[in-house]
Amino acid sequence: MANTRLQRTFSQAATSTKKGTFSFWMKRASISGEQDILASPYGSGRSFIRFESSGQMYGTINNASDSYITNMKFRDTSAWYHIVLAIDLTQSTSTDRLKFYVNGDLVTSYSSQSAPSSSETISWGQNGKITDIGYDTTDGGAGYFNGSLSHIHWIDGTAYDASAFGETDSTTGEWEIKTSPSVTYGTNGFFILKDGNTITDSSPNSNNFTVAGGTLTKTEDCPSNVFATWNPLQATTSASYAFEAGNTRMSVNDAAVFSLGATLAATTGKYYMEMKWVQQGGNGSWGMIPIDTDINNRPRNAGVGWNQGDNAPWLLGSIVSGSWGGSIGTSDIIQLAMDLDNGAFYFGKNGTYLNSGNPTSGSSRTGAVNFSGTSLFGEQLTFAIGKGASGTDGWNANFGNGYIEQTPVSSAGTNASGNGIFEYDVPSGYTALSTKGLNL
Repeated sequence: MANTRLQRTFSQAATSTKKGTFSFWMKRASISGEQDILASPYGSGRSFIRFESSGQMYGTINNASDSYITNMKFRDTSAWYHIVLAIDLTQSTSTDRLKFYVNGDLVTSYSSQSAPSSSETISWGQNGKITDIGYDTTDGGAGYFNGSLSHIHWIDGTAYDASAFGETDSTTGEWEIKTSPSVTYGTNGFFILKDGNTITDSSPNSNNFTVAGGTLTKTEDCPSNVFATWNPLQATTSASYAFEAGNTRMSVNDAAVFSLGATLAATTGKYYMEMKWVQQGGNGSWGMIPIDTDINNRPRNAGVGWNQGDNAPWLLGSIVSGSWGGSIGTSDIIQLAMDLDNGAFYFGKNGTYLNSGNPTSGSSRTGAVNFSGTSLFGEQLTFAIGKGASGTDGWNANFGNGYIEQTPVSSAGTNASGNGIFEYDVPSGYTALSTKGLNL
């Protein structure tokens, strides 16, 4: 939602001006700058939930008189967080009037905690008031939220705790979503972004939102199934890195040699992805590396890496012989298939595997880069991109979301795993690199 904002102005009296609850799931794509998640004007001030440039979360009913800033910093760009803000201005204990919950736990430690007065009123969802999502109209939209949002609830008239919207999985111990919680929404309550990018209210009300700016894009990535992205936290050198489209697009303009991996890795299983090499100028590379690879190494030396100069792959510093075909253009869809069970990596282009590769050949490893007898076998491995010279390179990845940047696949191929949407057929036995894919 880096340039996208949702908005609704309410036109009827709310159930309450003293009690309400926000519940939403969010995944950050960038941790830089101030980013507004939810906002509404409040007299000369405003109500908002936002991230500070420090990564801390800041919540307020009326920023002229109260503020809650967490000690914790939200820096994990690979995870979905569940946030609940419960408001009950009738509470006699001032610090009980505003409560934050993160992944089911009540936040008890703040770097700043100035409690709201019992005489204040709620601005969100009130008659004649704007409710902004991903943006703050009152603040001039200085800090769009850069990331993904899902299952946004506003409860008009009741202060719920986090257990109304989530629960702990009895097997894994992880906090998980309740997709249809049993709550009372009140007159101006709403539930949007329930399934994909619908801004039609899924509560019993009809409090629909509009897209007031930008483009709202659907993603398969959700609180129940987190897909890999390029890992912005690994990009710690002085190079000029840019991450966009939920960290599925990455470009770099620098003289440095580098490798950059994805946010998820595995030691076993079979995984598939697609991407385009949309900017070419720095001897670009792509393939597979160990998750802990030094960013200043290049994929062809650290793992398996296609090398632009040779139009062929390398394995741990040595070129791999074979018939790998011609060059890669900016409109070509590159296919990568990683068989960690048999130690084989396959390269494809526009639906055809290079070197007569057959990703379903198992231990035969037909047409693959064979790494079964190397130090890579059994390592935690992930998809990777990189380059070996000065110049600008850029990659747009589809890890299974069904988009390359903001362009959906033109005609989805088959995928027996049911996990992820791709342009071409996913080889039998392979799946997307996602939390669901890791557990198939």
